[in-house]
Amino acid sequence: MIILGIDPGSITTGYAFLDTDGKNPKVLEYGVLHAAETKPLEDRLLHILTELEKLLDKYKPQALSMEGVFFYKNPKSALVLGHIRGAVLVACRRRGMTYNEYPPTVVKQSITGKGSASKDQVANMVFARLGIDRGDLPLDASDALAIALTHANPAPLAGAVAASGSTGSSKKKTGLLTRKKKATTKQWMDLIEKMGGTIQ
Repeated sequence: MIILGIDPGSITTGYAFLDTDGKNPKVLEYGVLHAAETKPLEDRLLHILTELEKLLDKYKPQALSMEGVFFYKNPKSALVLGHIRGAVLVACRRRGMTYNEYPPTVVKQSITGKGSASKDQVANMVFARLGIDRGDLPLDASDALAIALTHANPAPLAGAVAASGSTGSSKKKTGLLTRKKKATTKQWMDLIEKMGGTIQ
């Protein structure tokens, strides 16, 4: 199966294609799709989607994996991000792809073993695990790789969900819910599945 990982943005969108047919995931391509910030939103979306669709037709992935957004301080930014997420989802569903969404803390936990890891820590671990050179690409690209790798490795993902459900203070916001008590592993798995994620 070929998985597409997407870190959406209306100016810079990270993408990554992973082939999971072998024993270990193989990176087919990763990078960023960049639109001029001076352009109107609709033109930026058109440019990003046009470039993404070329890649979709080239690699023909079966699954789309995106990081879920559950809390956003700026409503306008959240609305803009919703536009690009929706456009990406429609383009992928037209091609018959499945859709999977994971909370940021679950992605970090799955990749690094720590739900509070920084973007740099996630990037370093992703490139180390995949055996590729980090280079000078923006973190949007490594985030997309992390999201695709999270979906490609169901065992670490299940462990990440379990860890997310058993750690943290009683009043800490987790990205999925605000808990007065610790969530169970089953509760986290149920919530992931309800948001479109898959636990295998």
